[in-house]
Amino acid sequence: MEWLNYHHLLYFWVVAKEGSIVRASKELRLAHPTISGQIHRLEENLGEKLFARRGRNLVLTEVGRVAFRYADEIFSLGRELIDTLKGRASGKPLRLIVGVADVLPPSLVRRFLEPAFRLSHAVQIVCRADKSVEEFVAELALHRVDVVIADGPAGPGIPIRAFSHLLGECGTTFFAAPRLAASTRRKFPRSLDGTPFLLPGAPSAVRSALEQWFNSQDIHPRVVGEFDDSALAKDFGTEGMGIFAAPRSSRPRFESSIG
Repeated sequence: MEWLNYHHLLYFWVVAKEGSIVRASKELRLAHPTISGQIHRLEENLGEKLFARRGRNLVLTEVGRVAFRYADEIFSLGRELIDTLKGRASGKPLRLIVGVADVLPPSLVRRFLEPAFRLSHAVQIVCRADKSVEEFVAELALHRVDVVIADGPAGPGIPIRAFSHLLGECGTTFFAAPRLAASTRRKFPRSLDGTPFLLPGAPSAVRSALEQWFNSQDIHPRVVGEFDDSALAKDFGTEGMGIFAAPRSSRPRFESSIG
């Protein structure tokens, strides 16, 4: 594995910022030959020239400009790390990366995250819904996400140490476009038998609960679609493609509720 010498990178970064080795030597309190030698070592390790002579001045090469951008970010993060650990304000918002289960309605996710926007310190929230809950839980161990919002606790078989906290509970309501709702409301829940249904994608706690309830009631709806994304299920429900279930606290605006 190749390792980058950050002392060499620091000398290069200061020279690039100051515009000359003379000014950099005053900033770093090092002799000119020391700085020049360290930069040559960095160029040898990278296999590229970082500076070019233009008269008496040093100018960055194309590779040097790329290296400078990376060095600028690296040392900026280093200062931010020190400020954070020492409790000093860095001037940048705290970054909270949240993994969100697609099966959760956006309105519920918003309610859970709303308090973060009212903190005294600025917070930048990054919501991701591009992976399964199991994948997000695995990313907790790698510190790629800070928290996972899901419809159920982490399973007992996961290979990492994770803590689950109950954020709230609510019932489930069945929704459908008005015409379909009118035809199933009177004899609910028996009317769901054979009725087109939009089921949450598997695996999810919502789907498991629905299937258990269907079995307990001896009801067999006609599953016409499965959706990991609750918003997509709502969109199909709007067009009367089938009935779907949603948390009672996130009542859709367009549908008629059945039960």
